Amino acid sequence: MGPRLRGGAGDVRAREALAAAAGRFGSDTPRLDAELLLAHALGIDRAALLLDLDRLVPPGFAALVERRAAHEPVAYITGTRGFWTLDLHVGPGVLVPRADSETLIEAAVAHFAGTPGPRRILDLGTGSGALLLAALDQWPRATGLGLDASAAAIRIATDNAERLGMARRAAIRPGGWEGTGEAFDLVLCNPPYVATGTVLPREVADFEPASALFSGADGLDDYRRIAPVLRPQISPGGVAAIEIGWDQGESAAALFRAQGFAVALRRDLAGHPRALAVTWR
Repeated sequence: MGPRLRGGAGDVRAREALAAAAGRFGSDTPRLDAELLLAHALGIDRAALLLDLDRLVPPGFAALVERRAAHEPVAYITGTRGFWTLDLHVGPGVLVPRADSETLIEAAVAHFAGTPGPRRILDLGTGSGALLLAALDQWPRATGLGLDASAAAIRIATDNAERLGMARRAAIRPGGWEGTGEAFDLVLCNPPYVATGTVLPREVADFEPASALFSGADGLDDYRRIAPVLRPQISPGGVAAIEIGWDQGESAAALFRAQGFAVALRRDLAGHPRALAVTWR
């Protein structure tokens, strides 16, 4: 039996507390989860924690462990998530940004290689603002617009833009797939693409917004809505980088090709299809 996590007792060292906490978690990364939670409780970054594992566990860590043991996402507990070059605020009402979504930024970087980059950027379904703000950080002279139908997402994305000093460059507004009538050099979009009825991990199914996850019986309903309204939103020479599920490379691409687009597939770091780079022929 491992040491108890007595949040206020002050007699448990980080080394033992991390081992005990990791043993409670059913995630794929239990030790990492424990380290992130303890670093958050201490008010330091993970690297600093790992340099001194003999420090005492602070009050409140046990409560964080209980929340994670109940499958609440680590990012919701700590309120932050790293994405591309940024640390973003996240919380209930928006998806937790995934590293796989960085594939969209990589696709944009490849498209604009050797040029000054995009001047105007649109993020459809901006959520936390992760894609828009990452792109604005990549291209400091660009400005952008994030649209979302969720009031919670608009609030969180606006907060992230302000916290990161990008409020003058990033406008966050209510809106849908049809955009605003303006054309943009770069369009980013991570739509819902999970088939209804798919069994997801509890930390996703029980906590993240279903409206940002599910998209009909085959997971393609939102692509069917986006493809017909995308053309006027892309400036000449521009590109739309659109996230897809790992098994949707051909099925999603066909919907855009049917609208006259050229489509290139981009793979994530695991080698799975993850994004479509959509341009005019």
